[in-house]
Amino acid sequence: MLTHERQLWTDGYERVAGLDEAGRGCLAGPVVAAAVILPPQVEVEAIRDSKSISEEKRLDARRKIEERAVAAAIARCSPSEIDDLNILRAALKAMRRAASDCRPPPDFVLVDGTQWDRDLVAAPWPHETIVKGDAKSQSIAAASILAKTERDALMRRLHDEHPEYGWASNVGYPTQQHYDALREHGATPYHRQSFTLFRD
Repeated sequence: MLTHERQLWTDGYERVAGLDEAGRGCLAGPVVAAAVILPPQVEVEAIRDSKSISEEKRLDARRKIEERAVAAAIARCSPSEIDDLNILRAALKAMRRAASDCRPPPDFVLVDGTQWDRDLVAAPWPHETIVKGDAKSQSIAAASILAKTERDALMRRLHDEHPEYGWASNVGYPTQQHYDALREHGATPYHRQSFTLFRD
């Protein structure tokens, strides 16, 4: 999980930030991104890809990340921004915001995925994209955990406003309950109007 970071530290980069996002495939809510810079040569055993661990372990890992991180930041793009930009560009914008909010700032960023290659050329930091990076880079996995836990908590708060959509359990992802509620109640301001919200 530290192979990429160790190479960058050896090359002289001290503040390597991992970037990841949560919520790209949701029907409702923002896309949330996080940036995490961990100290060189520090391995946090609890950090794993956020999708591969239980919610309890994610929350425990988040506490450890926040205790150890040199810097960490979370940012989001709203449903209206997603509709204006499209989801891929909105996710990228949220990641840029998170990286920009890090104090101290990163001097290199590692990003999960391949689809960002073209757009990241315009980013102000040297960067590298890693396929399935949340399973291969500790920094990206840490960002994945922060983004996922932050977004899940937000959607559960929004559930209190609109309990009929089941956001306490589906956190905005497409489920049968979510589609049934959309058909019965229509869309809320938190729904992404550019997504397919209604199924035949």
